[in-house]
Amino acid sequence: MSWDSGTGDLAPDAAPPWLAPLVHRPEAVKHAYRRRVPAEVLAALTAANTTAALTGARRDAAVLVLFSGPGGGEAGMLPDDADLLVTVRSSTLRHHAGQAAFPGGAADPGDQGPVHTALREATEETGLETSRLHPLATLEKMFIPPSGFHVVPVLAYSPDPGPVAVVDEAETAAVARVPVRAFVNPRNRIMVYRRENTRRTAGPAFLLHEMLVWGFTGQVISAMLDVAGWARPWDTENVVELNEAMTRLDAQDSYGEAQR
Repeated sequence: MSWDSGTGDLAPDAAPPWLAPLVHRPEAVKHAYRRRVPAEVLAALTAANTTAALTGARRDAAVLVLFSGPGGGEAGMLPDDADLLVTVRSSTLRHHAGQAAFPGGAADPGDQGPVHTALREATEETGLETSRLHPLATLEKMFIPPSGFHVVPVLAYSPDPGPVAVVDEAETAAVARVPVRAFVNPRNRIMVYRRENTRRTAGPAFLLHEMLVWGFTGQVISAMLDVAGWARPWDTENVVELNEAMTRLDAQDSYGEAQR
């Protein structure tokens, strides 16, 4: 299944001012993402993407990047009560098991585009009432091996998305509206790596009290913080191996206080 990466039904004017930098410059998120990825990893991603395209193994997918918070504010100023919808994938899934992720998944034959896919998948995973949110913009496609997904992040906003919860435990282990200040908090930020053959590559991650957000999701969130103007200086030399980072989860007792 492959659909055009058209924007579908988007309402960028529904964005509050504090989300304006992301809505007005969606292409900047991918550029910020790539700045954090080591050159050798980018080369490997490009090669894998080319191979997947030639073999027909590449598949379209979309994820929902849903921010909630007040409708007022100003650009670059993050409201204290803004949050971001994040899930933790079931440990039994074939790809990316146990990882924190945005709700989303592969396109179905009946999907009309990435917005439709993201909203459908988010409803199936979290019980989200999509009538309560506004899709704002689509970010540029990003390729994710080894699943072969070509993912379009769909940026959305809701002043109040209502209750969310795990719908199917076989697919999703946890659903949370995480305060954005938790991602901004420098004390919650680390660099995580996992050993692949003899290479050691690290990327930005967020160590929260109930989840470790790393990989593709961690990279996208880190890029959005940079583009939106919310990021604060943090220790990029704090590099931790993935398994060690996972063992630290139980030691985290809060989302962290906002740094002022």
